[in-house]
Amino acid sequence: MLADLARGRLRAKLSALQQALTGRFRRHHAFLVSELLAHLDYLEEAIERLSQRVEEQLRPFAERARQLDEIPGVNQRTSEGIVTEIGVDMAAFPSDRHLSSWTGICPGHHESAGKRQSGKPRKGNRWLRTTLTEAALAAIRVKDRRLAARYRRIMRHRGHKKAVVAVAHTILVVVYHMLKDRVPYHEVGAAYLDQRDREQAIRRHVKQLERLGHRVILQPAA
Repeated sequence: MLADLARGRLRAKLSALQQALTGRFRRHHAFLVSELLAHLDYLEEAIERLSQRVEEQLRPFAERARQLDEIPGVNQRTSEGIVTEIGVDMAAFPSDRHLSSWTGICPGHHESAGKRQSGKPRKGNRWLRTTLTEAALAAIRVKDRRLAARYRRIMRHRGHKKAVVAVAHTILVVVYHMLKDRVPYHEVGAAYLDQRDREQAIRRHVKQLERLGHRVILQPAA
């Protein structure tokens, strides 16, 4: 009867599942299972009470927090955590760099003998940093989005962990400007970074030629 409750690919292994379920279930085992189930019920009730309390406290900022759900990887629980830690008034942070530094999600600065080394992020708000990291791990799985494209680009050269931190930093910067400027989230797509790099490369080469005394007129190729 228990094996017949299997779903999906597990149904192809019903015979092995029946053998795995064969055993002895005595009164002591029933007691332990009942204790575990009672503890789960208690935790679910506690989560429900806390969720209601959080909703009551965030009711004045509910609309602002709801707008953050538009960011890939950010859900209701994530937006509630972000607003709880930084609020909705960004006057305390002169720029997104100040907020990133306060959170501890920006790259560390380690320079020796004029050479910049790879540094660890500084300590900051660990609760917000954890929330942003979870959001980044969810965002990198959303296809055809800027955040996922940024992760793939950095991951190739710096590895998974640093790429996730970079995506978390980008999410925080987006949150800062959405709250400060009161603007909705605008998705630019996965090709945004390639287009931005192309335009930057064009401007850089034009400036180099102008410094060498040339007048540059750009015309698209046929």
